[in-house]
Amino acid sequence: MGKIIIEDMEFYAFHGHYKEEQIVGNRFLVDLELVSNLEIPAESDQLKDAVNYHRAYEIVRKEMRVKKSNLLENIAKRIIDALYDELTGVDKITVKIRKMNPPMGGPIKSVSVTMSR
Repeated sequence: MGKIIIEDMEFYAFHGHYKEEQIVGNRFLVDLELVSNLEIPAESDQLKDAVNYHRAYEIVRKEMRVKKSNLLENIAKRIIDALYDELTGVDKITVKIRKMNPPMGGPIKSVSVTMSR
C-alpha cells in the first residue's frame, strides 16, 4: 500500500452559503490523498498499472467548476464520488477543501473540511 498526495490545487470558484459568495467567488485550495497498492506500478513502471493522478486532478477541477455548492461538505462528497466513479485501484480517498479568506466578520486565513471514504 501507499499514498498518492496532491497538495494545494488552487481554484477560483463560486461556492458558499451567502449569495455574495456565489456571485463574487473565492479562492479554494484542495488537497487529495489516494491510498492504493503502489507495488504493481512501482515494479512495472507503466501508467496503465497506476492511479493516474493527472486524471484525478482533472476530476477535482471539473467538480470545483461544474456546480455551485452551499457547503464545503457537499463539494468534498461530489469529488469523492466522482473519483471513485472514474478511477480504478483506489482503496481510500481523503479530500481537504479550504476556503481562503472566508466572510466571517474578521481576518481568517481559511476554513476547511476534510472527508474520507
